[in-house]
Amino acid sequence: MKIKITADSTCDLGNELIQRYNVGIFPLTVVLGEKSYKDGIDIVPQDIFDYVKSTGNLPKTAAGSVDGYAQFFAENLQGYDALIHFSISSLASSSFNAASKAADTFKGKVFAVDSRALSTGQGLLVLKACDLAAEGHAAEDIVKTVKSLRPFVNTSFVPDALDYLHKGGRCSLAALLGAKVLKLHPEICENADGQLIAKKKYMGSIERCIRSYINDLHEEFRYYDKTRCFITHSSADESLVELAKKMVAELFDFKEVHVTVAGSIITSHCGRNTLGVLFIHE
Repeated sequence: MKIKITADSTCDLGNELIQRYNVGIFPLTVVLGEKSYKDGIDIVPQDIFDYVKSTGNLPKTAAGSVDGYAQFFAENLQGYDALIHFSISSLASSSFNAASKAADTFKGKVFAVDSRALSTGQGLLVLKACDLAAEGHAAEDIVKTVKSLRPFVNTSFVPDALDYLHKGGRCSLAALLGAKVLKLHPEICENADGQLIAKKKYMGSIERCIRSYINDLHEEFRYYDKTRCFITHSSADESLVELAKKMVAELFDFKEVHVTVAGSIITSHCGRNTLGVLFIHE
């Protein structure tokens, strides 16, 4: 059986991995003022930073439509026996609902999966599905396996500032002001149900906090899938990315470590200099 794997653009895999694994990407929409842009196609994170700086407002993001997904599935199904699509967490967007309705019209050939994750947390499940498809597993078995892995995907990140989270209604004004005064940097993570929660609070410079964050990941997750890991950031300083790469190499034993830049959808919600280390644990 020849299976096509596709995903919402929020998987943040980067062009190299998208091409290597032949992943079909459905671009979600970013709205700046009265203009709409396709994530990963005609907008880049710097456009987000410029817009927020000049207007004081966050961009709006839009999910795909049922018709849009149906057309996308039809195009990507050509030459394949089945298609598995991964959507951004249904708690963050209505994309999964639209993708599911579109999938139902393909009489069992298209499977829509709620990743219950964001960014490369979603991407980890996408690439796991690609691995399984390459090994010759049936579409139904791949879907079953990746769904069973969802609670074990470490989707976490540490923002440099809480301004974007505050503007998006995910952080109170008191928490914002307290973070600025005390130099607090929370670890934001998704729980097993796909909900974003503040797990820990770090204090000090962002470099110090990232160092503590990665050390804590190492202590917490002694057993993990060593296939791959993502260091994903929203246009973070090069020194911060290098620090994360060095620590992950020293503390973990991943076969592949991929550094990716978060796309415009994720950037719209977390702001610049946010960084996360994402992988599947046991």
